[in-house]
Amino acid sequence: MTRRNMIGGMAGAAVISAGKPFGSLLSEGADQNKLKGNIHHSVSQWCYGDIPLEEFAKACKEMGIESIELLNEKDWPTVAKAGLKCAVGYATDWGIPKGFNRKENHEKLIADFEAMIPKAAAAGVPNLICFSGNREGLNDNEGLINCATGLRKLMPTAEKHGVTILMELLNSYGHKDYQCDKTSWGAALGEMVGSERFKLLYDIYHMQIMEGNVIENIRKYINHIGHIHTGGVPGRHELDETQELYYPAIMQAIVKTGYKGYVGQEFVPAQKDKLASLKKCIQICDV
Repeated sequence: MTRRNMIGGMAGAAVISAGKPFGSLLSEGADQNKLKGNIHHSVSQWCYGDIPLEEFAKACKEMGIESIELLNEKDWPTVAKAGLKCAVGYATDWGIPKGFNRKENHEKLIADFEAMIPKAAAAGVPNLICFSGNREGLNDNEGLINCATGLRKLMPTAEKHGVTILMELLNSYGHKDYQCDKTSWGAALGEMVGSERFKLLYDIYHMQIMEGNVIENIRKYINHIGHIHTGGVPGRHELDETQELYYPAIMQAIVKTGYKGYVGQEFVPAQKDKLASLKKCIQICDV
C-alpha cells in the first residue's frame, strides 16, 4: 500500500484482522511511554489505514505521540477529541501528479487552499500539504517559476491565519517524474515565494533515495524545512536494523539545529503488530 493510493479516496476502515488487541500496548505502563520532549512526534494515518481512527488515536496518545497527520478535514475532530493535533492536513482532493508547476492547475488549487486555510487555523491544524506535480516535459526552471507564481498568491491568506503551506520533497523514481525531487530545488522555491508561511516537507526516505547526505542537507536547508517524514531505506519499512539509515544520529542532528516542528513517522510496518512497530520507531527517534 502507498500513500498515493490513499490520497483523495480514504475509504472507511476495514475490520481488523486477528492478532494482538489494540489495547495490548496500552497496558504496559505510562512510564514506558514517557518521551524526552526534544522531538514533537507525529504519525501518518495512511500507514495504519486498517485501524479505525478513534482506536488509532487512543493508542497514539498512550505512546506519547502528539499528532496524527495527513488527514482530511472530516477527520480533524476525531484526533482532537483524543487530545491530539493534526500536524498536516489536506486542502485539495487532487493528488501528487497535479500540482502548482502548471498554471492551468492554479485556479482550482488556489481556490481549494484559500477555502481550507481558515478552516485549518480554526481547527488548530498548523500545516497544509501541497505538491509540485509531475514534470511531463516541463523544465525545472519553468516549473519553479510556475510554482512560485501560484504559491505567492496564497501567502497573504496563509500569513493572516498563521497556517504554513508545505511542499513535499519526493523521489522521482517511486513517484515517477515528480518535479520537487531535490532539496536545492525546493529551497530555491522557498526563496522565490519569500514567506515564512511556505516551507518544505523534508522526507528522509525520499531524499535518501534521491541525494543521500541526509544530515548535512538537513543542517544546510533547515531554515526552509517546516516538517519532516521518516521511513526505512530500502522498502519504506521500520527504522531498524533492516535498513541503511541510522535514525538516532539523524534525530540528534535535527534537534541540534533548533528545529521545533514535527517529525512524522511515515514508514509502512512490515511486522504483524503495527502498533508495536510504531512504538519501537518512536522510541528510536526519541533522542
